[in-house]
Amino acid sequence: MILIVNCGSNKVPYLEDIVNDHMDYTTVSMYDVGKTDLSEFKGIIISGAPILISQVNPDPYLEAFSFVKEIEIPVLGVCFGHQILGMEFGAFPALEKEDRDWQTISFYEESPLLKSIPKDTLMMEDHTESISIPPGFKLLGGSDLCVNEAMEHRERPLYGVQFHPEVSGNMGARLIENFVNICRES
Repeated sequence: MILIVNCGSNKVPYLEDIVNDHMDYTTVSMYDVGKTDLSEFKGIIISGAPILISQVNPDPYLEAFSFVKEIEIPVLGVCFGHQILGMEFGAFPALEKEDRDWQTISFYEESPLLKSIPKDTLMMEDHTESISIPPGFKLLGGSDLCVNEAMEHRERPLYGVQFHPEVSGNMGARLIENFVNICRES
């Protein structure tokens, strides 16, 4: 079973629909994730959020998601989830130009997350922030507007994407399916 952590994104139902095609899931609010027994899940997806992490005190969010530093199961962060995952490992957030459109993401590295996804793929953006590449992670892809569009931890099954695969058509759905497969194989 996959745990989807809803951080307030209106795109969570799309995540749920895609995950449900491949594995059972449970959705909890980010405010309840600390009360959730994570040991019963094969993987975790952290959603986007209507929060500008560079413009607020990040400490409550870092505290809520500190479990990612210890957990052994796969984690996928999407948009805000990507940012908070990176910040847990030392990335820095930055306010950027607003991007709410399709962007070509260029993938530079091989990854199980990107299996059967073309090296240059259109994905939907919905953000105004980005993060640096945290220590221990490798950059998987970028775009003209955002250097860190996709990252992967070098030793653990931790992944982040700045774009929104859940609303990016077939290739976005494939990325989420790839993550579910990573969880199934872990």
